[in-house]
Amino acid sequence: MDFRMTDEQELMLENLREFCAREITEEKIQQWYQDRRVSEDVCKAYLDAGFGYMFIPEEYGGIPSDAMTLVLVVEELIRSAGATMPFMSYGLAMYDIAEFGTPEQVKMGMEMYKQTGQQCFSLALSEPVAGSDNASMQATAKWLGNGKVVINGTKTMVSHAETAPLIMVIAKDEDPSPENRNMSMWLVPREAPGVKLAPLHKIGQEITNFCEVYLDNVEVDESALLGVKGQGFLQLMQNFEIERLMISAHSLGLAQAAMEDAAAYAGQRIAFGQPLGNFQMIQQKLTDMEIKLQNMRNLLYKTAWEFDNGIPVRLNSALCKRYLSLAATEVCSEAMQILGGIGYTTETRVGRIWKDARGNSMSGGTDEIMVHIAGRQILKKYAK
Repeated sequence: MDFRMTDEQELMLENLREFCAREITEEKIQQWYQDRRVSEDVCKAYLDAGFGYMFIPEEYGGIPSDAMTLVLVVEELIRSAGATMPFMSYGLAMYDIAEFGTPEQVKMGMEMYKQTGQQCFSLALSEPVAGSDNASMQATAKWLGNGKVVINGTKTMVSHAETAPLIMVIAKDEDPSPENRNMSMWLVPREAPGVKLAPLHKIGQEITNFCEVYLDNVEVDESALLGVKGQGFLQLMQNFEIERLMISAHSLGLAQAAMEDAAAYAGQRIAFGQPLGNFQMIQQKLTDMEIKLQNMRNLLYKTAWEFDNGIPVRLNSALCKRYLSLAATEVCSEAMQILGGIGYTTETRVGRIWKDARGNSMSGGTDEIMVHIAGRQILKKYAK
């Protein structure tokens, strides 16, 4: 394995750093966290710069990109911003509609994306009684036999519901019983009669709006079906591994930003007549943080390399998601400790970074679910 970047990757990251320095200032970031969204002009600028097309198939105007390049871009974007930026989620969502949509759905979605730079739909999967336990899902889609379908149910923790014009609802076909594993994807207009939103307020990653979505006898055409009837959850699972890599890259970017702030502070802050970084306890913290960063990067890059070379990554993508989420939170926590009291204020960004990193232990599959996935693969790996 050779992790040296290509000339094209280095140029792309240099352009990304320039974009972030120009468009993603700390003042803007603080405003976006209050507004629960990135301003549309910056979303559009990110798309126009080409970065937002990296997840999308070439036939729809996308830029061909391997997993390694995507990982590098997400890591650098988050490191440069020192904040959660939603562009990764936008790209993944648009990949889904390009992968499973009809030509008409893809055209509609891409037109919306190009107009605003934001994903055309939010993903409504989790429910108050069905998170990782998707078999307990209660939302249903019932065919009326006249070309119409009625959807009922409650979804929770729906990211971008306030801003995306469509909601991609995962609902069971007809029967909500746990034995029924047939689920379908539906593109539902956010403004459709019977759709109601209730904002949820996170303690971190506030830049990504979060909602509960209530669907009360919402009627859509059968043509709103995305992909194959009954295969909705299986379709989503196709992208879980790349999603885990992207969330891991997000965690790594946050941890790297926190490390840079902490190390710089330790080198400048004078305590007891000398720089804080001269004290061995601080040096030990920085050393352990650096070990975690290098381990995080090595595991993530190795897994991305395996993905690009056709090597199954069901085990390693779960290991990545679990380890990087946990390690990033630890690195960010230690960074906040090095800054001391000022790190626990909003006058520095380290506290925000720590809160954002903590959320990745739940998003995209909890740490505990990653153990469940990895544990089964480990037993298979070492079976005699």
